[in-house]
Amino acid sequence: MLAAYAVSQSAADPLSGLEVGERPDPEARDGWVVVDLKTSALNHHDVWSLRGVGLAADRLPMVLGCDAAGIDPDGNEVLIHAVIPSDGWHGDETLDPRRTLLSELHDGTLATKVAVPRSNLVPKPAELSWEQAACLPTAWLTAYRMLFTNSQVQPGGTVLVQGAAGGVATALVQLGAAAGIRVWVTSRDEAKGQQAVTLGADRAFASGERLPERVDAVMETVGAATWSHSVNALRPGGTIVISGATSGDAPAKAELTKIFFKQLRVVGSTMGTRDELQKLAKFVVAQDIEPLIDSVIPLADAREGFAKMVDGQVTGKVVFTA
Repeated sequence: MLAAYAVSQSAADPLSGLEVGERPDPEARDGWVVVDLKTSALNHHDVWSLRGVGLAADRLPMVLGCDAAGIDPDGNEVLIHAVIPSDGWHGDETLDPRRTLLSELHDGTLATKVAVPRSNLVPKPAELSWEQAACLPTAWLTAYRMLFTNSQVQPGGTVLVQGAAGGVATALVQLGAAAGIRVWVTSRDEAKGQQAVTLGADRAFASGERLPERVDAVMETVGAATWSHSVNALRPGGTIVISGATSGDAPAKAELTKIFFKQLRVVGSTMGTRDELQKLAKFVVAQDIEPLIDSVIPLADAREGFAKMVDGQVTGKVVFTA
């Protein structure tokens, strides 16, 4: 099968370890199935894997990718849920301390085929195109859980999204606006901020800019660079939901005094469950949301998409066609 896979890792030059070529077809073990993929999508997780973060070197070569949609052995159109629980785990799979994502222990989705547990298949709504469907299982699922499961913000509330252009950020804007939540965004790039407004954000601010009023929740994926601003932007009793730290996980000021004095909640959020992915897909269809797609690229040219992400030139999702 054709696949984009990691053969080596380099923090300074992640693309040096990326290969696009033939790999052995996957084989389904007991309880697993092989899905013929139509589309897959790129995530920062894939670049971090090439940098040596989250993927052990002794597991190389590893097919990258967490997002995909395709056709199962019974002919059903499906989304792939990328969180793989350990054998015997019951309950919320994101709480399993031994869980993995596709491309960490098992080959991922940037390929023409992938093997996954049958229980990880979610029906693809017919209303979603293959390209739209591939956007949902990782960044959009992460955003859904952050916003609807963990933030506790109700329609009419205000949420600040730190960073305006990535896959999670654009999903937060589109989901929040559709749910009747006022969404503000920050960005170092004015054009990307305005793009977020076009997608449904109420206002865009420069990174670190003082806001006109405090917000109910902050969606934090940037980390160290925006942490103080996130804490200061919250009303008393507000919530920071954090699902990433692309600028580092050690802020110069932890702001602990403000956190306890203002009784703020800091909630970690990782991916989502299979049930949440199914609810997300139904919500996207019901609200007639069109996930923002940066570009659609043949899988054979996957290096082009990776290069755009490494250079920070992606707004929305990069989708690969098998």
